[in-house]
Amino acid sequence: MTFTAKTVVVIAIGAALYGIGGLPMFGIPIFANTTLKPAMAVLALFSVLFGPIVGFLVGFIGHWITDLFAGWGVWFTWILGSGIVGLMIGFFPKITQERLSNGVFETKDFIIFVVLTAVGNVVGYGCSAFLDTVLYAEPFTKVFMQLIIIASGNTVLIAIVGFFILKSVAKRNRQGMRLKEE
Repeated sequence: MTFTAKTVVVIAIGAALYGIGGLPMFGIPIFANTTLKPAMAVLALFSVLFGPIVGFLVGFIGHWITDLFAGWGVWFTWILGSGIVGLMIGFFPKITQERLSNGVFETKDFIIFVVLTAVGNVVGYGCSAFLDTVLYAEPFTKVFMQLIIIASGNTVLIAIVGFFILKSVAKRNRQGMRLKEE
């Protein structure tokens, strides 16, 4: 992947939207410094539209922005987790053979999207939980609960919001293709 000016701008916009949208005032606090944030849908959208590298950087930089302004300190372990979530969801276009860009979003595409989201959340925030216990001596039960709550909550949230967003993106792409044909 080459980093063009457009790519850098996309990363900056995505990270800003994800970072600001991840602040506690826009989320639902559920457990010790753990917030269910609708901004996860922003991370998913940028990852699906621009691929795994952009997804990783939007998640990583965006979560860093959240931590800087949230008041609970910067937790690089969870910042890395958000990057991994973006990376995993970013594989969606390759796995689905770019069907979304051709205006197609079928049930099988939605299932792939949800599976990538679940795997991304479990792997990404699983790494975060593991690193918290190893590096910061956080209690295993606490970080395991954070992992379970966040991975399942994020997966459901991203699946619901993502379904409507990706349906809309497919429809827009389909209409754009019709205009090119005419």
